[in-house]
Amino acid sequence: MARKNAQDPSDPAAKKPGRLSQIRQAYTLTRKVDPMVGWVTLATFFLTFAVMLAIGFVIGHPVYLGILGVMLGFLAATVVFGRRAEKAAFSQVQGQPGAAAAALNMLRKGWTVTPGVAVTKNQDLVHRVVGRPGVVLIGEGAPTRVGNLLAQEKKKVARYVPDVPIYDLQAGDGEGQVPLRKLNNHVMKLPRNLKTDQIIEVNRRLKALGAMSLPIPKGPMPKNLRMPRNPR
Repeated sequence: MARKNAQDPSDPAAKKPGRLSQIRQAYTLTRKVDPMVGWVTLATFFLTFAVMLAIGFVIGHPVYLGILGVMLGFLAATVVFGRRAEKAAFSQVQGQPGAAAAALNMLRKGWTVTPGVAVTKNQDLVHRVVGRPGVVLIGEGAPTRVGNLLAQEKKKVARYVPDVPIYDLQAGDGEGQVPLRKLNNHVMKLPRNLKTDQIIEVNRRLKALGAMSLPIPKGPMPKNLRMPRNPR
């Protein structure tokens, strides 16, 4: 009898890991950077539960408030764990070339991220994002050099999509730059200028520009986390 192919999509072992497996993996990765994450998460749950239970005894409804405390405790613990996991993930890739691209890859559906559309020998990078705002160019590296690189790329993109808004910004911790952990929220808060069919057309035109084949940091970037107006 032939053995079942391990890569067969119908094989349950080949399916994506379940939610519990994903949470366990996220916890393991986060604990390497933040050893206190487990204790802080548990403390958040029990503190929230204790407060709600105490209120329940005061008003004479300990059972009802106790149940509510369990639910709110789980919610509070989830929020705290998510934030610490996000912080740990960004600390893993902070300062590495391509860190901004790793963060941008967490953008939700509707965004097209093309990393490394421009690069210098000094590892200054420009990444391109296309979405409802139009085209967003994100640079990372030395501010002066990246500024020039962004200007060059902006002119290049404008030749292909002359009527589309083009935004540019720099990722980093310097003055006038957008911190890595706030980058996605910043991009998503830009004005919505394009419709779906226009986004498709912009992507079609920009395919001609291509992109460099660049490595992106492999840090444990969290999945499905909700992270950040005018053109510069």
